[in-house]
Amino acid sequence: MLPIRNNINNINIITIPSKTYRIDFNKNRAKGMFDEIKALTQSIYKILITKRYKYEIYDWNYGMEIDDLIGMPKPYVKIEIERRIIDALSIDDRIIEIYDFKFYDIYNDRCSLCVEFIVKSIFGNFNFSLEV
Repeated sequence: MLPIRNNINNINIITIPSKTYRIDFNKNRAKGMFDEIKALTQSIYKILITKRYKYEIYDWNYGMEIDDLIGMPKPYVKIEIERRIIDALSIDDRIIEIYDFKFYDIYNDRCSLCVEFIVKSIFGNFNFSLEV
């Protein structure tokens, strides 16, 4: 049998920085760096616009499925979008909670919906919105 030593008092917790490249989605290029809330905001955006299961480079837990919601009744879509956003963002350990979902119709368009919610993260709380 091996002796067990209790060195729990000697554990150092190290926080790894969340620094990442700043992506300019309009010009399709990376320019500069982000950290903390801005890096997390960009990560959330990337997760939510990426179609789950479509790209081999990403794990099957990365991204969100929304194509099957096209043409469905809006009350159902709102419930499903909320559930799917929470599911998609659950892979990021910087996010503590996602809450206070609000939905807005865009330009009286029957196919577009804007979702807004609050993200509680290890860096603080912030609002996030996305057109789906």
